[in-house]
Amino acid sequence: MPLVHISLRAGKPETYRQAIFDNLYRAMRETLNVPEDDQFMTISEHGAANFRHGNAYSVARSSDVVYIQITVFNSRTAEQKKALFGRIAKLLGENPGIRPEDVFVNILDAPKENWSVGYGLAQFA
Repeated sequence: MPLVHISLRAGKPETYRQAIFDNLYRAMRETLNVPEDDQFMTISEHGAANFRHGNAYSVARSSDVVYIQITVFNSRTAEQKKALFGRIAKLLGENPGIRPEDVFVNILDAPKENWSVGYGLAQFA
C-alpha cells in the first residue's frame, strides 16, 4: 500500500510524467511485492522559483532532479528498500531518461494502523 508523491520542475511532457508513474509502479511491484493495481501516486510540478536542489552528499544534481517520497507499511526490510532505490534509478534512467544523480528517493515507514484506504475504516489495524 505505498502512497507516492513525486515533485519535479514544471514543463515536462505528459509522456515523461507517465513514464515516471509506470516505472515507479513497476519498481515497487518487483521489489516490494506491491499488489496489482495498487497505484496511489501524485505528481506536483513546480516553477523554477519554487523548486530548489543542491549538490550535497557529493551528488551533482541538475534542474531535472525528481523528488520521490514513498510512504509504506513499516514492514519493509532494509534490503527491500535498497533494491527499490536501485531499481527506480535504473528504470527511470531507461525511460524517461532521468540521470541517476537526479533520482532522489525518500521512504517513510508508517504502522499499518495509520492507514485508512476508504470508508473511514482502519483496514490494516
